[in-house]
Amino acid sequence: MIEERLFATLEEAALALGRDLARCLGDALAARGRATVAVSGGRTPELIFPALAGAGLDWERISVTLTDERWVGADDDDSNEGLTRRLLLTGGAAAARLVGLKTPARSPQEGLAATAARLDALNWPLDVVFLGMGEDGHVASLFPGDDGWGGAMGRCVAVAGDDRRSPRMSLTPAALLDARRVLLILGGAAKGRALDAAKRPGSVADLPARLVVRQARVPMTIYRAP
Repeated sequence: MIEERLFATLEEAALALGRDLARCLGDALAARGRATVAVSGGRTPELIFPALAGAGLDWERISVTLTDERWVGADDDDSNEGLTRRLLLTGGAAAARLVGLKTPARSPQEGLAATAARLDALNWPLDVVFLGMGEDGHVASLFPGDDGWGGAMGRCVAVAGDDRRSPRMSLTPAALLDARRVLLILGGAAKGRALDAAKRPGSVADLPARLVVRQARVPMTIYRAP
């Protein structure tokens, strides 16, 4: 159920993931006439999104949502929605339907119901989820030591800010795994150590990546670079 592929560079891993992501969406369109993908922010979309945008897919039948979002406007440099609009929804891909997680509400907690309603309107299960992973083993905005998401119901959870992180909205563990396929990319020694630790038994609260790495329900591919 879980395949791990090794690459010489993060760029090579990203190109391979992008090809597989396009293939997953194309297969979904052929099988069901619609496709839905959840995408991450960070560095790797800068490598993946431009090529995916030019993949020749029927974007009018594709919905795009986010695995997580900082509670900032789409014009903010830290916005995952803004990143997706700039790098993915260009050219023919601009015809895709983007379902963002940020609402006009003042906080993620106040916007939770509206975001949940947006997500409920998507076609579930998601056809494919594209994830990154932090050096601390977090995925989406599910961080170690934060017990707020562990028992979250529904498809999204409000993540409070602190002195290190801004407030955010994230897909819940249940939503991330309500998918036909998960693609996870990482590079660097620190993330490699976190992945190896996540493969071992232990607390999900300590290493949220265990949610996806130690599950047997959803087919998953890990794209790993040194």
